[in-house]
Parts: sequence; structure tokens; C-alpha cells
Amino acid sequence: MVHRPGGADFAPGAYVFPGGTVHEDDQVFDDELRAAAVRELFEEAGILLADNARDADCAKVRNLVEKGSSFAEALVKLGLAPAFDELIMFARWITPAQLRRRFDARFYLARLPAGQTVRPQEGEVTDWLWISPKGALANPEMTLVYATRAVLESVADAPDLSTLFTRARGLKEIPIVEPRIVRGKTGWEVVRD
Repeated sequence: MVHRPGGADFAPGAYVFPGGTVHEDDQVFDDELRAAAVRELFEEAGILLADNARDADCAKVRNLVEKGSSFAEALVKLGLAPAFDELIMFARWITPAQLRRRFDARFYLARLPAGQTVRPQEGEVTDWLWISPKGALANPEMTLVYATRAVLESVADAPDLSTLFTRARGLKEIPIVEPRIVRGKTGWEVVRD
């Protein structure tokens, strides 16, 4: 999980999963959603889901991007292809219709590639940590947005990673969660059907 800076537009001061929006550059790939996921993971955490990529490859991609190449161009220049098959979608969340700023977010599982270490991008991420879903949910020091908390709750019962990955691969349809904001007895609250 990554920690968002206090002045961020989205989830300031919260721990979230790396993520973001589809950029024009992502549309050069057949699967722009997975392309965005691979790019955002690289931008925020320095992890490159590309066939056989190591830390040295990550440094080369970062260097090319800093010199003006797009992420896609950097991959092509280095002969790297995004490993879309390493991403396993397991959830989709659409924010409530009442909100001014809405998101249609996909959540993926992936393993840290061998030979790579986390190198977060300055400015977008102020901290990062590996933590189990149960550990994140139980940590009173971690600020979690509603969707992050709910996604963690949805996977916290898995006894291990292998079980979680097997369960996600076995999904026939990806569950779409579209919570609603309703007025309750104590004020406004988010509910899921």
C-alpha cells in the first residue's frame, strides 16, 4: 500500500493501492485498463510488470521517462512488453452517483516480480508498506478510504496468497460494487447492496 501526500487531490493522507486513470499513452496497447494499471504501479511504486524486468530495467525506464519518453515509448525502446497476464482483476468499484467526482476503478492482484524492489515516486507517494489485509484493517494509525477498506475486507479471509490468487482466477464474472449514499438516522452513510 502507498501513502498519499497530505495535499493530494484524491485521498490526502490515506493509505491506498497504487492506481490512477487511463492516459492517452495507455491506449496504444490492446488493453488500456491493464496498461494503465501497469503504468500507475510503475509510476507510484517503481514496480514494473514486464516480462523478465529487473531493477536495472526499471531504472532505464525511469531514466527514459525523465528524459521525455512516454512510458509506452520507454518500454518499446528497451524491448519490454507489459505482462498483462500477471494482473488478475478481482473487483470493480463505481463510486456513488451522488458524488461530484466519480471513479470506475478496477482492482488487480499481482505478485512482485523477481529481481525488483519498491522505489516509490517522490511527490505522489510519501510512504509505502507491505501489509496483510487483516493487518491494515486492524491498524488504527492507517487512514483508509471507504473503497480501500471494503476491498481489504473482501480479501482478508483468504488464509494465504495462493488461495487468494486461485479464488480471483476462478471468478466467472468480476463483481461490480456500486455503493449508494443514503440518509440514515444518524446522517448520511454509504451502503452496499
